[in-house]
Amino acid sequence: TIEKFEKEAQEMGKGSFKYAWVLDKLKAERERGITIDIALWKFETAKYYVTIIDAPGHRDFIKNMITGTSQADCAVLIVAAGTGEFEAGISKNGQTREHALLAFTLGVKQLIVGVNKMDSTEPPYSESRFEEIKKEVSSYIKKIGYNP
Repeated sequence: TIEKFEKEAQEMGKGSFKYAWVLDKLKAERERGITIDIALWKFETAKYYVTIIDAPGHRDFIKNMITGTSQADCAVLIVAAGTGEFEAGISKNGQTREHALLAFTLGVKQLIVGVNKMDSTEPPYSESRFEEIKKEVSSYIKKIGYNP
């Protein structure tokens, strides 16, 4: 349960990671605060059979990210809004660009973009920062073949 994950995460000084721990099961993942291996979570709706694949975003585990992404029909690209963090990800060799390009190359035709860490923008939850990120990411993913 989330309460259990929250308690364990707080004990390790990582209280905000409680939701990540739903799929991040490895001790190393929890200690380092990153996804290392792919994890699967399955459920059904009235119309669809859904498998959520949590794939690593960290550069050291790109092989695992490719393994997970190659099985996907749709991907969720999480973009960090923090100052410097977004710029690093969207830069020429950044992870944001690499992951979007890999997803498209691997045949993922639907991409959902989520912007996180908006609380770390200046000022927190800055609408102008969100719009800047939206504009840059939309421009890039359009170039590689997505229809934002």
